[in-house]
Amino acid sequence: MSQTDEAPRTEAIPGAGLRWWTELPLILLVYGAYSAGRLLARGDVGQAVDHGLAILRAEQAVHLNLEHPLNRLFTREPWLGVPADFWYASLHYLVTPIVLVWLFRRRSEIYRTARTWLMTSTMIGLIGFVLLPTSPPRLLAANHGFIDTMAHYSSYGWWGGAASAPKGMGGLTNQYAAMPSLHVGWALWCGVLLWRHARSPYVKAMGVAYPLLTTVIVMGTANHYFFDALAGVAAMALGLLLTKPVRLVAARLKDRAGLVLAGAQASPSATHAPIVSGECQTSQGERIPRQRKAAASQDSDDGAAAPAR
Repeated sequence: MSQTDEAPRTEAIPGAGLRWWTELPLILLVYGAYSAGRLLARGDVGQAVDHGLAILRAEQAVHLNLEHPLNRLFTREPWLGVPADFWYASLHYLVTPIVLVWLFRRRSEIYRTARTWLMTSTMIGLIGFVLLPTSPPRLLAANHGFIDTMAHYSSYGWWGGAASAPKGMGGLTNQYAAMPSLHVGWALWCGVLLWRHARSPYVKAMGVAYPLLTTVIVMGTANHYFFDALAGVAAMALGLLLTKPVRLVAARLKDRAGLVLAGAQASPSATHAPIVSGECQTSQGERIPRQRKAAASQDSDDGAAAPAR
């Protein structure tokens, strides 16, 4: 067979095999596991407060406690504080899926890598929540000088005093999952992909601005420390480094599962082939059972009748 007659190999085609009805359940499954794990990762409140104070002291020691001036500014100026609260409460739920859908439809050749990067980094963040429960600045005692802008401006939006959770639903969120900041991490993921793969210079500029503004907002609303933001960047960097190994492991597991499934489907027919016709087996060249036997008897009859002529 010539090379031109060979069937095209779909695995060599960028984005081949992408189906939304397989991608969506996978993403929802990972996000559901992350959300459930985040709720189950609730640690001791006293320990979380101690971790928060330790981070604050470490920032003050190196003069990087940027949260205080930003929080005072957002509290004093509603025209800054209210939009910042809307930004914090909603954009990571909107922008991240929009970028995923855009990659799926317009940049399918990098979609799987980008999706694996996001999921891996999110799981790393969950490990951080489990190992280091941390009180955000807004939940520290009042003498530390922080004001919860989400509670301060709650009359403007759907949120209450439990971060971005809707009023009355604070029990469904873990308010001590501050380290690392995945608000910053997810914004960085979106920004890198928009900056690298968008064609419009305006979209590229948005890719640069989005993670920077998100970092300012998470501190100004007293939801994260500056070191939380840096930890979010570190989680995304580690997730990026692990993306290729994770994809290789996933591909091997998928291939192994396919082989097991193929073997399970093939073994019954190979070992338990049913006998359906007794002596009436057909062989090569026969269309109906006993065709050869009937033909042989006809030949013998013809041979016996020949001498009588």
